[in-house]
Amino acid sequence: MARVTGTPINFLLNRGQMIKVQIPGSITISSSMDKSQLLRKAGQCGFVMPTQKNEASNDKFDGATVLDPRTGFYPQPIATLDFASLYPSIMMAHNLCYCTLLKPEQVRDLPQEEYTKTPNDGLSKRLQGYFLKSSRRRGSYTLIYVGIMKAAPMEAMAEATDPLTKSVLNGRQLALKISANSVYGFTGATVGVLPCLDISSSVTAFGRTMIDHTKQMVQENFCIEKGFAHDAEVIYGDTDSVMVKFGVDDIAEAMRLGQEAAEMVSATFAKPIKLEFEKVYCPYLLMNKKRYAGLYWTNPDKYDKLDAKGIETVRRDNCGLARHLVDMSLRTILIDKSVPKAIELVQKAVSDLLQNKIDLSLLVITKSLGKGAHAEDYSAKQAHVELAERMRKRDPTTAPGSGDRVPYVICAGAKNAKAYERSEDPLYAL
Repeated sequence: MARVTGTPINFLLNRGQMIKVQIPGSITISSSMDKSQLLRKAGQCGFVMPTQKNEASNDKFDGATVLDPRTGFYPQPIATLDFASLYPSIMMAHNLCYCTLLKPEQVRDLPQEEYTKTPNDGLSKRLQGYFLKSSRRRGSYTLIYVGIMKAAPMEAMAEATDPLTKSVLNGRQLALKISANSVYGFTGATVGVLPCLDISSSVTAFGRTMIDHTKQMVQENFCIEKGFAHDAEVIYGDTDSVMVKFGVDDIAEAMRLGQEAAEMVSATFAKPIKLEFEKVYCPYLLMNKKRYAGLYWTNPDKYDKLDAKGIETVRRDNCGLARHLVDMSLRTILIDKSVPKAIELVQKAVSDLLQNKIDLSLLVITKSLGKGAHAEDYSAKQAHVELAERMRKRDPTTAPGSGDRVPYVICAGAKNAKAYERSEDPLYAL
């Protein structure tokens, strides 16, 4: 990672993601060989980098598209199509970079085939951006991404047979993937070294139109009118993926249609943008935006695992009882396919809770003091923050500080008492 990004190892361990893109001029590095990615590639292209940090800005840009979910329980297979490294591939395909960004007055003198215009989907409040095409000038960011992609050990991972080697190589490629995404994040960080919202807002604008385009293509081409047995329906889409119900009952057939749809849509995008078929969920429970669960299939013969996103089983800010109960309920519904049995599980847990048969350790909630250790650091009163303040008054030496996770339980109180007024240290409550 240090070799690829040109960042000292101690910086990788102790600092955030943006340091991999550009080391601020205020930081002195010991080795002359350590040059951040952006500085290194800009120098190769004959550009210089500013060393003075810009003042923080309150400007914001519109984020990714989240298609309205068609919530419900789906017993049929749901194919998931994902864009591979969406934001990096958008920046490469459309040559988005500081050195290719054009002012509106510069565009007037250029032929239309020499620049790309940011799509206007009606959601962004920012003006459309203009960028030179790579045939005229190749952006520094494109060169950075090419370097990261070359360093990714994809071929070696595919050939590896030893589980440990495969795990190490997978960890390496995931780390490089995070580094690639940090390049996009670097342009949108208004408190960063070199923010450029024209770039970051253009990336998300391209991403939004691509999700909408994918939904339209799938539903228009996989339908009864085109000779298929059922009309395909995109039931959900989030940032870089769409979930499609093709209407078939066979998992292998859903996988085949998902692969066919991914190839068809990919052919309409500029390289290296690629839509991939990744998995099938069957059955699938879609509760809300970013909240769903289902059996995860990559092989039609046997499911890989029970996969859940955004719900109590995977969130750390819920008590053990909630996590365990939701997990058992999901397994009963999705694997055993027994809703009545799941209802019995919940009823028994509620009954045990009311009869004080649940161990106190299962009722402990933990949350992090992410913004600071004091109540004034937060705009609204929160249970763990108010508890930390009370603990500080009792004993400042043992009270939790900024970044610590605070365990607490909610105690019985007055009828109209708020949750933050009833939060308490589990040991103190005993």
